[in-house]
Amino acid sequence: MGEYIVSARKYRPHSFDTVVGQAALTATLRNAVKSGKLAHAYLFCGPRGVGKTTCARIFAKAINCEHPTPEGEACGACESCKAFAEQRSYNIFELDAASNNSVEHIKTLMEQTRVPPQVGRYKVFIIDEVHMLSTAAFNAFLKTLEEPPSHVIFILATTEKHKILPTILSRCQIYDFERMTVGNIIDHLKKVAAQEGITYEEEALAVIAEKADGGMRDALSVFDQANSFCQGNITYQKVIEDLNVLDADNYFKMVDLSFENKVSDLMLLLNSLINKGFEGGLMVNGLAKHVRNVLMAKDESTLPLLEASDAMRQRYKEQAAKCTTPFLYQALKIMNQCDINYRQSNNKRLLVELTLIEVAQITQADDSTVSGRRPKRLKSLFKKSMSQPQQPRRVPQVAPAEARHDTPVSAASSARSLLSESSTAGRPKPMGIKMDALSHSWQNIKTASTQKKNVLFPKTLDKDHPDVKAEDEHRPFSQADLELQWMSMCNRMPERLSGTATRMKNIIPQIVSFPHLRIMVENQIMMEQLQAIQGSIVNTLRLHLHNVDITMEMQLAEHKGPTRILSRREQFEEMEKENPAIGKLKQLFDLELA
Repeated sequence: MGEYIVSARKYRPHSFDTVVGQAALTATLRNAVKSGKLAHAYLFCGPRGVGKTTCARIFAKAINCEHPTPEGEACGACESCKAFAEQRSYNIFELDAASNNSVEHIKTLMEQTRVPPQVGRYKVFIIDEVHMLSTAAFNAFLKTLEEPPSHVIFILATTEKHKILPTILSRCQIYDFERMTVGNIIDHLKKVAAQEGITYEEEALAVIAEKADGGMRDALSVFDQANSFCQGNITYQKVIEDLNVLDADNYFKMVDLSFENKVSDLMLLLNSLINKGFEGGLMVNGLAKHVRNVLMAKDESTLPLLEASDAMRQRYKEQAAKCTTPFLYQALKIMNQCDINYRQSNNKRLLVELTLIEVAQITQADDSTVSGRRPKRLKSLFKKSMSQPQQPRRVPQVAPAEARHDTPVSAASSARSLLSESSTAGRPKPMGIKMDALSHSWQNIKTASTQKKNVLFPKTLDKDHPDVKAEDEHRPFSQADLELQWMSMCNRMPERLSGTATRMKNIIPQIVSFPHLRIMVENQIMMEQLQAIQGSIVNTLRLHLHNVDITMEMQLAEHKGPTRILSRREQFEEMEKENPAIGKLKQLFDLELA
C-alpha cells in the first residue's frame, strides 16, 4: 500500500486550466506571461482555500519556463519546470511570513534578491500570510519592493488585506480571489470521486459544498472525512450523520407546521432536535436560510439564486406554491430579529420557542382567542373617535399693523373685545383662516427656498449696490488678501459647482496692474466653465475686497513638453559634470553606484 496523500494535496492544480472558480484572474495572469508584461510585485488576497498560493506557484513556474505554450502555460519539460516540480529550483523561494516576520528575516531576504538567477530569467519570491509581518519588517521591505532589481518579482499572498500598510498596497498589482460557488465545488468533487472510484449522491456533495463555505481546500478535507466514514459510498444520510448537519427535511416540516398553525407539533419537533444536540441559534439561522430559498423559488427568474441540486430545487418550488409571500416575508423578519437578540439572551431556548410560536401564528385568524396576538379593537376605537365632528376653534381677528399704528387701541377696549369674543365662543362660527391663503404662504416659502438655492455666490456686489459705502469703494488690497478671498469664495460655492470650485483652488490669481487681475487657466474646457460665472466671481471679489473697480481677465496657460525623469545614474553624471570633485571622490574610495 502506497503512501496516502490527502485530496487537497493530491489534486492541487498544476496549471492555470485546472484552477477552479478563478477564470478571470487566471486569464489575466496567462496574458501577462504571453505578452511578457510582468509587474515587479503582485498581491493575491481572498478567503482561505480559494487558490492564492496555488496560483502564485503556477505563475512563478510559468514566468521562468524556457518554452511557454501559446496559451501562457508552463511547458513542464524544460529544466526550470523540472526543477520546480522536483522542489530543487533556486529561482523560486517561498517564505511563510507568519513565522518569519521580523526585520532580520526581511533583511536576509533582501540579501538574496541581489544575486541574479543562474537558470531562467527571474527570481520569484512568494511571501505567504504577508499581513503577519511586523510594522518594522514592512518598513524594511518597503524600499526593495518599490525599486527591486530587474530580475526579481514578488508575489504576496494574504487573507486579510486590510492589515497591510497602504504604502505596500500602492506598489502591488492587487488580485482579489472570489469564494467558490456551491456549483463549482460540487463539479470538482465529482471529478475527484470519479478518479478515486467513489460512488456518491449529489445531495451529499451539496451538503459538503455548503459546509466548506466557499473554500475548496475545506471541501476536499470534508470530502476525505465523509469518504472515511462512508467507505467509498457517500450517501446523504451518512454525510449529515457524520457532519452533524440538520437534515433539510426538518426545515421543510417546520415550514409546513408553521403555515398550518400547528404550534404543539412544532414545539415537539424543536424539543427532539435540541435533544439530538443541535443548537437553537444555528437551527434558527438554518430555518431562515431555508425560508429565503423558498421565497426565491416562488419566481422562475430567481431560481438560479438557489445553490442546491435539481431535486432540492423542485422541493423548494413545491413548498413555495403552498406558502404565501406575506407569510415568508414576516417569518424572515421574525427570525432575523431572533438572530440579533440571541447572543444577549439569558434563556436562549425560550427565545427560540417564542420565535417559532410567532412564526406559526402569522397565518392565524385575527379574531382567534387562542392566538395570543395583540387585539385589534384599538383600531376601531380610533376610527370611531376620528369620525366624530370636531368643534371648530375660533381664531380672533387681528387688525393689520398699519391700522394699529394709525388708531391706537387702549388696554380696556382690547380686554372688552376679548371678553365679548369669549362669551360667544360656544357658538360655532366659521374659522378665520382660509386654506388658500395658507397654501399660498407655503408656496411663497417654497419659491423663496428655491430661489435661495439658485444663488451662485452669497453676497455678490457691483458698483451700484446700495450697501456700498463711499469709503469702501476703492480700498487697496494685497496679493495675500486676494488669495485669501479667492479660497474663501471657492469654499462658499454651491454644491452643483463643487467640481469647478475644486479646480479653481488650484488657480492663483495675480494682480497685474492694480486693481486689474489675471488668472491662468489650464485648458479650454476650464476656460468655458469660468467664463460662464466670471461676472459672479468679479462681484464677489469686489464685495469682500471692498473695491468696485476690480476687473479680471483669463488666459490659457502655455504647456511645455513632458519633462524627462532622470535615472539615478544620470543624476550622478549630471552632478559630476557640475562638480568634478564628486568624480574624484568616487575614484578615490572605489565607489559603485547601487
